[in-house]
Amino acid sequence: MRKFAIFTLVALLGLWMTGTAIAGDKEECVAKCEAAAKVMKDDLTGALCEINKKDGKFVKGSVYVFAMRGGVMVAHPMKPALIGRDLSALKDKDGKEFFKEFVTVAKDKGSGWVDYQWPKPGEKDPSPKSSYILKVDDNFYVGAGYYK
Repeated sequence: MRKFAIFTLVALLGLWMTGTAIAGDKEECVAKCEAAAKVMKDDLTGALCEINKKDGKFVKGSVYVFAMRGGVMVAHPMKPALIGRDLSALKDKDGKEFFKEFVTVAKDKGSGWVDYQWPKPGEKDPSPKSSYILKVDDNFYVGAGYYK
């Protein structure tokens, strides 16, 4: 009985820590997007250069900001090969056109969350991810996500 109680306590503590980490990642996504959008409004070129840095101020752990103009990636610190590509027709493993949804969220709502599948940095297989999308102006938006 004592082993069961200890196991249950450890399991509950693990669930609590996971929930706390996810809440922290969500808050980090929003904060990084808001900071990047502010810099983009003041200095677009400088902001895009900073977003492209793997060790820049818009990267923290697995949370990083990317920037887009419509369906075209304009800055991405983890996958620079995406820069300049129109990704609007790209689908995740479930067939979801999530880049189109990014554009819709930015234009229609100004900000919001989009769930999709995307590989973690350094991996090939996609994992569940949720990204916060924030409209910068009529042309640009930024996003940052966390893996679930």
